[in-house]
Amino acid sequence: MGNPIQYIRRSLSRKLSLTIVLFAAILFNLALGFVFRQSLTAVRIEAIKRATVELDNTVLRAGSLLHRVEVATKNTEWLIPRHLDAPDSMFVYSQMILENNPYLSGCSIAFEPNYFREQGQGLYFSAYSYNDNGTILTTQEGNDYYQYFYMDWYQTAKLLDRPVWSEPFLDYNPADIYAREMIASYCSPLKDEDGNYIGTISVDISLEWLSNTISSVRPYRHSYSMMLGQGGTYFVHPDTTKLFYQTIFTESMEHPDPAMVELGHAMLRGEEGYRQLRVDGEDCYVFFKPLDITGWSVAIVCPESDIFGGFFRLRSMVYVIVAIGLLLILIVFSRIVTLELRPLRRLADQAGVIAKGNFNEKLPVSAHREDEIGRLGKSFGEMQESLVRYIEELRNTTASKAAIDNELKVASAIQESMVPNIFPPFPERNDIDLYASMATAKDVGGDLFDFFLRNEKLFFCVGDVSGKGIPASMVMAVTLSLIRSNSNRESDPARVVQSVNETLSQRNESMMFVTLFLGVLDLPTGRLRYCSAGHDCPLILSGGKLANLDCKPNLPIGIEPKMRFSAQESILSPDSTLFLYTDGLTEAMNSAYALYGLERVHTELQALGSELPPRQLIEKMSASVHGFVGEAEQSDDLTMMAIRYTPGEFQTILSESLTLFCDISRIAELSRFLDDIAERLEIDPVVTQQIQLAAEEVVVNVMNYAYNGRKKGYVTIKAASDGHTLKITVIDAGVAFDPTAKEKADTTLSAEERPIGGLGIFLVREMMDSVNYERVDHRNILTISKKIK
Repeated sequence: MGNPIQYIRRSLSRKLSLTIVLFAAILFNLALGFVFRQSLTAVRIEAIKRATVELDNTVLRAGSLLHRVEVATKNTEWLIPRHLDAPDSMFVYSQMILENNPYLSGCSIAFEPNYFREQGQGLYFSAYSYNDNGTILTTQEGNDYYQYFYMDWYQTAKLLDRPVWSEPFLDYNPADIYAREMIASYCSPLKDEDGNYIGTISVDISLEWLSNTISSVRPYRHSYSMMLGQGGTYFVHPDTTKLFYQTIFTESMEHPDPAMVELGHAMLRGEEGYRQLRVDGEDCYVFFKPLDITGWSVAIVCPESDIFGGFFRLRSMVYVIVAIGLLLILIVFSRIVTLELRPLRRLADQAGVIAKGNFNEKLPVSAHREDEIGRLGKSFGEMQESLVRYIEELRNTTASKAAIDNELKVASAIQESMVPNIFPPFPERNDIDLYASMATAKDVGGDLFDFFLRNEKLFFCVGDVSGKGIPASMVMAVTLSLIRSNSNRESDPARVVQSVNETLSQRNESMMFVTLFLGVLDLPTGRLRYCSAGHDCPLILSGGKLANLDCKPNLPIGIEPKMRFSAQESILSPDSTLFLYTDGLTEAMNSAYALYGLERVHTELQALGSELPPRQLIEKMSASVHGFVGEAEQSDDLTMMAIRYTPGEFQTILSESLTLFCDISRIAELSRFLDDIAERLEIDPVVTQQIQLAAEEVVVNVMNYAYNGRKKGYVTIKAASDGHTLKITVIDAGVAFDPTAKEKADTTLSAEERPIGGLGIFLVREMMDSVNYERVDHRNILTISKKIK
């Protein structure tokens, strides 16, 4: 055969066969690589989901069991202070708890030393009942060998003055000290009717019982569970030598393992999630979650060999099958191509005649041949007829294009009407000035911007849809509508972006995405909350200095429906300008293919300064871009927005505050407080009544609902006035609640038809000039304002 390369080059069939097989091999490898990579990701996601669900169910089941212990204790401890005159009844109560809850291993009602001395008892009195293989036995627990009032379970509840779960310890078994087992106790302090500490009630569960509950979770064949105490000690672990005597950090002392140490700290901090690390020399996924009511943490360890073992075996088998198939294809295909290409040589000779323009030349191809070569000959014959038809169709296409151009102009006008186009937008306000412009690269584009005021907050956004033309404009329209509808009832920009992302990601078969910056500026305070979804960071001009607004690198919206976006905060100082833009600014290209660039943007803005009105700032930036691009065609949509913040100073002539405990009976103090302020400011009685009604509605809501289900707290009422306006600020540390986000009550409906809620904030809005809500440092801050003169 001689030189193999020359042998292959001399034959088209051999070159074609080998090329196709090589291409098929590459294609198969790329396709299989992609499929396996996606499959591996899917297997990993499914494993994480499966293990997380198992862990959640385990924690829920264990938490439910432990909660039953707490309930059993609370259902009994209230009886004890009522029968302190009958010490023997304590034995009945401890026995009763075990009889009603057979899963408990013991119960001790222990009192302070010499507490019942006057009833004939001695130093010790601890009514202890325990479950001895189904039989409930009761005994006096305290003696000189077991001074219970020095034990951790007794002292911890006493010192902390609240119910606690103890770390596991060996139980007290007076019948058989060799049958003692590890238990954990729920300990609650006992107090008499005067609130004085008198002792501790302790209810025990067997740690073996809890361990069996947790260890039964096995998402995979070789996976196992473990549980850590508050100090990192193993309470549950398949290696019994580690139980109670080793912590998760023990092995790292001899063989440093930062990943294991970090996992231990995360579990002790009460975090939940998963880590990928080596455990006992094997790559594993460790899923962990706290058992909140105890301070303990539960984890499931899943070896990667269990999770991905089947996948790796299937991948190897598929590659072997593909290799064998490619070899067979090479042999068979080479023979078939050799036979089928013989008529092609004759066809090539006659094709030269057609290439000279003689379209009437007949090709030497049998009319009955239906394969590719036969169709090739027929196609050449049909080409002549197609040319004539093409010329006629070209005339019709030109006319159709003119109609399409007219429709695009209408679409462009509609798109322009969807974004705000009246400037200045808020002529009645002197604390904010805004201007924006949008120039599309085609008749319609994918850039967007919007802004509006709600409850003394400026909502604004700038975005860029991937792609251009009509598809991008449709996504732009949907995005604008979603942002506006969500922002009308939600003030957290991250939640708005999250909701828009979830909607756009559904059925997004075209895989178009949107970069977006959404900001909410609180006009009274200058507090800016914002969320960036892969968009260029805005720039801040303030005091002659230019700075980038810090933005987290979130993904654009429309890609991943489960993507979690996070909001950020900043304070916009007075007389500063916020400049937002799309990448059509930095990527504007001149005829030499040079980009305008971010550095040039910084230089131009620095030269223009922060005191220039937004309209002039945008116009000068547009002129700079057009001067740079020159005659080159616009390559991308360009949108810019400038916001100048110029709040006026509030000259305070009166400032008072009042702090009330959340008790409705104290609302009269608020009335006196407001009456005094109204008298000092000489406010009209009608206005005073409106202010009082609005303030009382807000404060009563805080007292009733802010600390719902929690220990009652305090509410602070601050009043400040400049002689023309009275501002009342209500501050509480309760659960987060934005009353301004609640839809207005429909007062046209009857009381029976109208849904509960919303009427109070409706009245506040009607009576006051402005209502503003902020959540700062875990506190609700609601400010209502009223002009008094």
